[in-house]
Amino acid sequence: MPSWDNLRVKTGALPELFRRLPSVDDVMRDPAVRALTASYGHDSVVDAARIVLGRLRQEIASGLLDEQALGLALSGLAEAAESQLRQALGYSLRSVINATGVILHTNLGRAPLSDAAIEHIRETAASYSNLEFDLGAGTRGKRDVHVDRLLRKLLNSDVLRAGSSTEAAGLRPGGTAEAAVPTRTEIATIVVNNNAAAVLLALNTLAEGGEVIVSRGELVEIGGSFRIPDVMVNSGAILREVGTTNRTRTADYEAAITERTRLLLRVHRSNFEITGFTEQASTVELVALARRRGIPLMEDLGSGALFDLRSIGIGSEPGVLDSLHSGVDIVTYSGDKLLGGPQAGLISGSSELIARMRSNSLFRALRVDKLIYAALEATLLAYVRRDPDAIPTLRMMRLSKEAIGERAEALARKNASPKLKVEVVDGESILGGGAAPSSVLPTRVLALSCEGLSADELAAGLRGSEPPIIARVEEGRVLLDLRTVFPEQDAAVAAALNRIVP
Repeated sequence: MPSWDNLRVKTGALPELFRRLPSVDDVMRDPAVRALTASYGHDSVVDAARIVLGRLRQEIASGLLDEQALGLALSGLAEAAESQLRQALGYSLRSVINATGVILHTNLGRAPLSDAAIEHIRETAASYSNLEFDLGAGTRGKRDVHVDRLLRKLLNSDVLRAGSSTEAAGLRPGGTAEAAVPTRTEIATIVVNNNAAAVLLALNTLAEGGEVIVSRGELVEIGGSFRIPDVMVNSGAILREVGTTNRTRTADYEAAITERTRLLLRVHRSNFEITGFTEQASTVELVALARRRGIPLMEDLGSGALFDLRSIGIGSEPGVLDSLHSGVDIVTYSGDKLLGGPQAGLISGSSELIARMRSNSLFRALRVDKLIYAALEATLLAYVRRDPDAIPTLRMMRLSKEAIGERAEALARKNASPKLKVEVVDGESILGGGAAPSSVLPTRVLALSCEGLSADELAAGLRGSEPPIIARVEEGRVLLDLRTVFPEQDAAVAAALNRIVP
């Protein structure tokens, strides 16, 4: 067997190979290369030609190209330049097929938007809009009215309440929703760019310079190094820890209240659970304490569901209405998680406290643009219309194991390669996005193994497809969960497998 050194081009042949390389000007005279300028521009094509020639110089210097290989490379200069242009000038942010079974996959953009949301964005982005214009009065308006009107309808009416006709669709709150709503002002909402911003604005408005009491078991860190203590510092509020990691009682909160206390804060443990010897003050107890001492109670829910997760077998995740109907004064939550909309942070609660946040100069720095309002408005309208299946995230949650299994079996039958072993087996989907971390949804997955390819190599091949397909690798097999694959994408998955494993 020849050694690597024998495969390299002899050093004496290198000058002749270098002399065969054309100049950039010569490359630009090639009609096929010159034709690329119409699509990519002259300067970009020149840059691509330089990069391609530079790559060939490196390969010659490394001894990786002989005369025959160089001739082949030179005959494909136009194709190489076009490939370089596509890579350099193509979109970096791309659509992918999520076959992981993680519905709110943070790395894959969390909640996909509904058709109505996408269309409303298109309409709003393609022309001028009444973002801050009152059409009736002909004067300047407020941008947050576009979603506040819908959230007032959802949070102050019977649209999402238990016992309504929405129960069958899952559009009702869980937990304590049937408890009487404490006497309070009407619930209002403002929108900022994410939930971290919502927490920051609320803390800065309600507690700057004062103390905020939080249980030690709720001083969480979630993805992207978002830490409650750090946000507290940036807000100007002072953290006052109470209780222990695993046990915090209502009495601990009460004992910590001083004349400097401005807020009681409860934080949802979005990506972990504490089990075993534990105790946590109930929301009802904290509401009573807050009322008795005249201090607002705020809850950072993180995911923030308007959808009743009990309808899909998940009972551990608190909903927005659970908190508000229990008497919590301010609730913060995300728009692109369980709500199923765009990235946003929503702050709902007492109209008086929301008005204070709206007048905070920080609100302007954190506000969202017309495209977010358009997507959020369309998403909320699906709730008002009692149509959860119009929202992709909710539709995926509601898919049955049997329906997913039928699609998986159909896709498995399209396998055309004897080298690819395809099985349909039981599996588990998860919500993701920090929601209900220990809860799963039963599913059926395609388990793939391939002769001559490792599971990692097969997964890499799927990622290299167009569009890229993102899968899980477990126990030496590639797993595809169709719960998070749109039905119209099934054909692309089958085609990619047949292309990777001929």
